[in-house]
Amino acid sequence: MALGTLRNGGLSLALTAHAISAIDSYVYGFSMREKSLPFKTEEETAIMAQILLDELPTAEYPYLAELTANQVLQPGYHYANEFEFGLDLMLDAIARERE
Repeated sequence: MALGTLRNGGLSLALTAHAISAIDSYVYGFSMREKSLPFKTEEETAIMAQILLDELPTAEYPYLAELTANQVLQPGYHYANEFEFGLDLMLDAIARERE
């Protein structure tokens, strides 16, 4: 079904092959990553992020510390919400290639 959607959407055969590989890898990879995380809820995420910040050598990992403090620990953050953003980026790139 996905192959037909891509082909009927105007993608060449070669671009369809690239697109289905990228989409499949993204969906599978994100799903596996999400499943392996040691937290499920926003509260559990905040607890784990705080533990990470407390034990992280910030000078060695300044960008990870910044991301954790200023994104992950913000109210309403949930890792699963990143899926749609990433998929949209990928689909936008495929659409640009089609053009």
